[in-house]
Amino acid sequence: MNPFTTLEEVQLLDTTLRDGEQMPGVSLTPADKVDLARELDAAGVHLIEAGSACTSAGEREGIRRVAAEGLDATVTSFARGVQSDIDRALDCDVDGVNLVVPASDKHVETKVGSTREEVVETTVELVEYATDHDLWVEVLGEDGSRADLDYLEQLLGAGLDAGADRICYCDTVGAAGPERTAEIVSRLAELGPTSLHTHDDLGFGLTNVHAGLKAGADTVHGTVNGVGERAGNVAIEEVAIALDRCYDVDTVELDRLYRLCRRVAEVTGVPLPPNKAVGGANAFAHESGIHTDGTLKDGTMYEPYPPETIGRERRLVLGKHAGRAGVAAALAEHDLEVDEDELREVVARVKDLGDRGKRVTDADLLAITEDVQGRERDRHVELVDFTATSGGNLPTASVRLRVGDEERVASGTGSGPVDAGLEAVRAALAGVAFELDSYHVDAITGGTDAVVTVEVDLSRGDRSVSVSASDADITRASVVAMVDALDRLLSAEAAEAGVEPDAVTADD
Repeated sequence: MNPFTTLEEVQLLDTTLRDGEQMPGVSLTPADKVDLARELDAAGVHLIEAGSACTSAGEREGIRRVAAEGLDATVTSFARGVQSDIDRALDCDVDGVNLVVPASDKHVETKVGSTREEVVETTVELVEYATDHDLWVEVLGEDGSRADLDYLEQLLGAGLDAGADRICYCDTVGAAGPERTAEIVSRLAELGPTSLHTHDDLGFGLTNVHAGLKAGADTVHGTVNGVGERAGNVAIEEVAIALDRCYDVDTVELDRLYRLCRRVAEVTGVPLPPNKAVGGANAFAHESGIHTDGTLKDGTMYEPYPPETIGRERRLVLGKHAGRAGVAAALAEHDLEVDEDELREVVARVKDLGDRGKRVTDADLLAITEDVQGRERDRHVELVDFTATSGGNLPTASVRLRVGDEERVASGTGSGPVDAGLEAVRAALAGVAFELDSYHVDAITGGTDAVVTVEVDLSRGDRSVSVSASDADITRASVVAMVDALDRLLSAEAAEAGVEPDAVTADD
């Protein structure tokens, strides 16, 4: 169908809930797994590896709950080359198993203390056992990229002959280049349906996926945001967008990708690097005056595809590289009108802030414009008092806000004092919906009394704002930034609706 592959569609197996969870510091509850599985299924992911049933009772509960969701995706469990792992998977009522058996001599002899012949014999027995119990089966040759190719072909071929649905090339430690990948996969694909499982230790994760697909594979294993052990797995969102844009090959619902990336970052606690493809904050952000001007004239000027493709919006960032077109566009997003002299002064002040190494937030831009135009802003929401405690098992916080002419007091609990503060603000503004899109902390002084700057991006409907606040107390800085952002959002909403600020109340 194209110069890359004869496939019109490549299937994706997502292993965020299993391989991704093996990333140090990541631990998913059963509820987390269900939440992410629903998002993956809504995006059209074909297969979801829900976990490793041999790990623990809690892990089995998570897998069991995902399997009970009635998803369109095929739900599987990781299984080692022992019958008890298959039995535990059966207890979770999954659709299938990803049966991992040792392929390289390093794994056959040193890791499991066996022989090539014994591993082949065991693999055949386990595949027959699993298929006899009506399980979908994929056989993965662990460390296949470093295995003897003749033996790997014998091992995985025996799995297919025993009734496995497919086999998988595993670059378990990300040690192979695209030439080695193509060599192995071209042989395996002649045996039957072949998947790819690549890691990014050498930065070849996505390159090896492309080499493997071109060599005859038809399914890709990966994780959202590339989370995983060491340097991580190949990122499925990058696989999906690259195949679509460069080769016209279908995978999943592209307009769900950004939502999926954000949700995985939130649940795993692993933030996305700003320069990360697809999900990174800067993927569709423009600061340079030349780039901003060109992008405003033609969105394709400095972007490989429209941000709407993956469910995102373009963002103009202000700093020392900003030009008149970018500042004017940013002001227009906030429904602010300035004349030529005022625009010139606003641009100069924005550049001055940027020259001092400061990120110019939306709040900075609005404050500069208010000062240039000699306007005073009436606050809609203002923080009057705030307290937080983090001792004990349940961090709590309380806030006193002035909302228009009214004072509101509320408290909240959370996983930490910042989370508790956010919940207290939500309670004080009961019914006013908003989303915390990003949260970033920088220490700007040294020592135990360091001052930190907290930057937050909040959105309400299709309107968003970025605000920063500095304080020696990270929790107070966080709450001040969030309240200021909400004040900006609600005041702008009131102005657009032509009502007094205190008329903005709970959402219907």
